[in-house]
Amino acid sequence: MKKIALLLADGFEEIEATTPIDILRRASIKVSVLSISGHKNVKGANGLEILAEDLLDNHVNDDDWDGVVLPGGGDGADRLAKNKRVKSLIQKLHLEEKLIAAICASPAIVLAPLGVIQQRRYTCYPGYEKNVLNTLHARHLEDRLIQDGHIITSKGPGTAVEFALGIVAYLVGIGTAHAIAQQICASTYSIPKEMPLKIS
Repeated sequence: MKKIALLLADGFEEIEATTPIDILRRASIKVSVLSISGHKNVKGANGLEILAEDLLDNHVNDDDWDGVVLPGGGDGADRLAKNKRVKSLIQKLHLEEKLIAAICASPAIVLAPLGVIQQRRYTCYPGYEKNVLNTLHARHLEDRLIQDGHIITSKGPGTAVEFALGIVAYLVGIGTAHAIAQQICASTYSIPKEMPLKIS
């Protein structure tokens, strides 16, 4: 079973967190919802509180994860970007070419400063691409979902279903992603047909 860490910080965008949790679990992917805020009750950008299953700081073995999912939300992304434990986890996963999936502000605010999107195609919430240094030679596109190697990025709350289905396609296969899309009456038009099954 694939195992994913989904990280929450106060100020996270609720749709971008809850949608991947739901859809990935439908695909029998183990999703651990982890708070980086020092407490399990994490408050979203629009006031919704989620009770995380644990704190990220309680998990010291990064080999437990096949990847990480980073919701956006301006304040949430800022807090993720400033957290040393989050940085070390992302850097280790990137070095091992494990899945790093980020949506909304997180591709530009969290991934770019760590060099994760260097010389890669990516998307993010409109306007946040201005935060990405030209020296990274990253190519910003307006697509709703982009997969470049082991990096998946998406635009915002309205693309959260596609984002989650893209992660499913990458981790366990296109067929599963399409089956879940049919189950929830979602479109599959934006799932890249060439998105590979990641073999660990």
